[in-house]
Amino acid sequence: MKYLRFLYENKTYLGILEKDIIYNINTLPGYNNLSTLVDLIKMLEDKPTDTLSQLLVDAHDIQTFKLDDVKLLAPIERPIHDIICIGLNYKAHYEECSGSMPLQEPTSPVYFSKRSSKILGPYEDIPFTGEYDTALDYEVEFAVIIGKTGRDILPSKVKEHIFGYSVFNDVSARTLQKKHQQWYRGKSLDGTSIMGPWIVGCEDLAYPPIVDLESKVNNERRQFNSTSNFIYTIEDIIVDFSHGCTLEAGDIIITGTPAGVGMGFSPPKYLKVGDTITCSIEQIGTISNKIITSPKK
Repeated sequence: MKYLRFLYENKTYLGILEKDIIYNINTLPGYNNLSTLVDLIKMLEDKPTDTLSQLLVDAHDIQTFKLDDVKLLAPIERPIHDIICIGLNYKAHYEECSGSMPLQEPTSPVYFSKRSSKILGPYEDIPFTGEYDTALDYEVEFAVIIGKTGRDILPSKVKEHIFGYSVFNDVSARTLQKKHQQWYRGKSLDGTSIMGPWIVGCEDLAYPPIVDLESKVNNERRQFNSTSNFIYTIEDIIVDFSHGCTLEAGDIIITGTPAGVGMGFSPPKYLKVGDTITCSIEQIGTISNKIITSPKK
């Protein structure tokens, strides 16, 4: 199933998309008080995976909408913790970055985090002033959403801890990223987290998910690769990170970006006002966002 948040007549709802029809979860008995998909994920944490699908089958008066009649929002707008990021998880991306940053080839997963007070929606404009950094870059990433809280997760149990998957654009401020001795600041400017268009339930993709990722800037392909080329797989990451560290239902892990980022070109191809960045992942969907001039505060 595809889980989403949407806006209709200035009200926000949670939905499930089947073909081009959205079923309003908030009109299901017992689900009317849910306000976020994290609430839903936590509610379903210890229930059978087909609980919600069976409710949809049994419901006779559930409200529906056509996909074209609503505005899609970020499936998770406010993360429960900072977003867990995996760096340099494609060999070619490590190679393109090593020329401009002091890097060592990874011998274990590279972790950092990304602060986000608000994740932008799949078609929302990205505000940009250049006041804080003019070297704004794009990174298409495969996002994993945790569905079951756990620690010291065994490889055989990883799949049952995953709720689903989404498309993520980890927009990065490269000057700030290089200036500091860690990447947190350069990854955390407001408006630099974009996710959507929905979360695809883990049951809808083969495990482990092997899918193609692509990014385009103004219809020019910049990145193209496959999750089959991860240096560290989803299983590697969840097992390693959860060793002594609790992963909570609703947590977001982004698993690294392929080669082709703006920083990797000579000269660099950084984003500018008017550019449109489109990020797509096979079997999940596409997000497309335009850089606009941010109003001065």
